[in-house]
Amino acid sequence: MSELSYDVVVVGTGGAGFAAAMGAADEGLRVLMLESTDKWGGSTAMSGGGMWLPNSPLMQRDGIGDSREEALAYLEATVGDDYRATSRERKEAFVDGIEDFVTTAEKYGMSFVRSTDYPDYYPELPGGKIGRAIEVDPFDSKKIGSWWKTTRALMPLPLKTDDVWLLARAWSTPAGFVRGASFVFRTLGGAVQGKRRVGTGAALACSFLDIVVQKQRTELWLSSPLRGLVVTDGRVTGVQTVRDGKPVTITATRGVVLAAGGFDHNTVLRQKYQGVDGNPSGNPGNVGETIEMTEDLGAAFELMDDAWWGASVEPLPGAGAGFLVSERSMPHSIIVDSEGDRIANESESYVDLGHHMLEHDKDGTYWLLADARHAHRYLRTYAMDPRANKAMVEAGILVKASTLPELARGMGIETSRLKATIERFNGFARSGVDADFGRGNSAYDRYYGDPMVHPNPNLGPIEKGPFTAFKIVLGDLGTKGGVVTDADARVLREDGSVIEGLYAAGNVSASVMGRTYPGPGSTIGPAVVFGLRAARHMGRSTR
Repeated sequence: MSELSYDVVVVGTGGAGFAAAMGAADEGLRVLMLESTDKWGGSTAMSGGGMWLPNSPLMQRDGIGDSREEALAYLEATVGDDYRATSRERKEAFVDGIEDFVTTAEKYGMSFVRSTDYPDYYPELPGGKIGRAIEVDPFDSKKIGSWWKTTRALMPLPLKTDDVWLLARAWSTPAGFVRGASFVFRTLGGAVQGKRRVGTGAALACSFLDIVVQKQRTELWLSSPLRGLVVTDGRVTGVQTVRDGKPVTITATRGVVLAAGGFDHNTVLRQKYQGVDGNPSGNPGNVGETIEMTEDLGAAFELMDDAWWGASVEPLPGAGAGFLVSERSMPHSIIVDSEGDRIANESESYVDLGHHMLEHDKDGTYWLLADARHAHRYLRTYAMDPRANKAMVEAGILVKASTLPELARGMGIETSRLKATIERFNGFARSGVDADFGRGNSAYDRYYGDPMVHPNPNLGPIEKGPFTAFKIVLGDLGTKGGVVTDADARVLREDGSVIEGLYAAGNVSASVMGRTYPGPGSTIGPAVVFGLRAARHMGRSTR
């Protein structure tokens, strides 16, 4: 067994891991990154790439009113203070660490832009705002050379987070058409220049790799899973891993950062803590092994029963679940349960909708039902592949019908029950007021609505055939429970003492966002901030 020594070992290559590695190298420390799979980037590379960072330097530069006090007031109003992970100290550490992350990343060449139109998910609450999320400008992935071949990024297109709300209605509104044309020209312009520009999570991950691996010269090992933590006199002093099939022990003189994601793809742990197998949309390498390893050290856990929930189209065998964001907010559609009843505001935050599905019937069947206008006017990401659509029909995931009674029979729902639900909803659509669930009341709801539909951009009657119904399941973007950490991302025991030398950030740790989702990018935002805070603490350490 060979032995090596570094100042810092980072386990995981998502946003949290890269931020920790960037910060540690910025502190002048020698860093090694370990990735358990043959692809780097984690769920970050697969994601929308947005980071919810209130009161960021970008907000200040644009002269947008925001402040530390407003950010904290909003976090108190949305998150509360029910857990150690959501303590006031941790919320302050998150808000206070944002400037350091942005300015450090910019120093090494990361180019950020604000998602100017994207609202917080509860903008009407105290401290709520619009435009707090930031993302990386489309990045030329050719800059990272052969590393692109092993990225976990899904979409090699220069898509931006703030494109999505308009592209979804590119055929139904003038603004959507203009944004669609802009996106096409952006894509073609990059190709003409010989660039391979990528956006969203791919841009963030590639920009991180360019900084950490290419500019800071940090080593990154693929297919090197964590096999154990080395502990000396109660302090974590290194790790055991595998490289090229051979065991390696690595000393970490300043510390080990766990940033390996949650346990969303581990059905045993999901049944143990959540009572579901799960329908995850995140990194398949997230199996929770690192979380389990900390149990032997006495690490405290919180929020293990929770996840970044949301509604997803039921996956075909061997495929991933299709997480729903904009489509469920568009007019001329509703979500119903197996009895044909609505259960919630379809346009609410995906975590809230997921919680409502979980509470209503966690293993139940749900349907996203729509009329022809929903199919013809709006971009439906889950229905773009004709071959997949055919397979979904054969699997009973997609039902098509020319009439609503025929659709009900195909869904296995009593015709009169579904008819009553739709008639009631159609009345709300005509009046503009959803008297049952308040759909369209919030600025967040309306962000993904259709302003050409009146009197409520989220409500449109369901009456024009042909009709479609897609089977919906409880999905997620990852689990949000894990080890409890302090303001500097140090892992804590149940008695509140620190496990020296061990840090954690991202979904391997219990989220500072608690059981909610304050704004777009509330997963990656805290992940990068606490990853960097871990690095800063190790930089101050003398051991």
